[in-house]
Amino acid sequence: MGGAIPSIADAPWPAFPADLMSIALVAATQCEGVILFHEKMFESRLFFVDKLIPMGARIVLCDPHRALVYGPSKLSGDVMESPDIRAGMAMLIAALAAEGTSSIHNIRQIDRGYERIEDKLRPLGARIQRHSDVERS
Repeated sequence: MGGAIPSIADAPWPAFPADLMSIALVAATQCEGVILFHEKMFESRLFFVDKLIPMGARIVLCDPHRALVYGPSKLSGDVMESPDIRAGMAMLIAALAAEGTSSIHNIRQIDRGYERIEDKLRPLGARIQRHSDVERS
């Protein structure tokens, strides 16, 4: 590509959906190379990346709208808290890709958008347990 960095930018339909940016960003941590993510539609949606960096993700948050992801990154389990539906699902995907055990608190955020997600992921090999202090409300 002549040194160009591929980018993913959100925009209204039929372009890339803003609600998938966080999930695509986590997937990019497992890809070869550098990808620029440009969140044009919403302020501060990329701030969840600070929860992925302790897991081993190599991400540079350029500003509230842009992040550079360097991959692949070997992710390790961590303790996290879900700030919202999108970031929570992205953290769940990161936890599934990570070595070791992860704990995600405030899972009600994930449950709001993904009902019984653990039942859907277990047949794919996910080992997910709910603990009493994080039960569904």
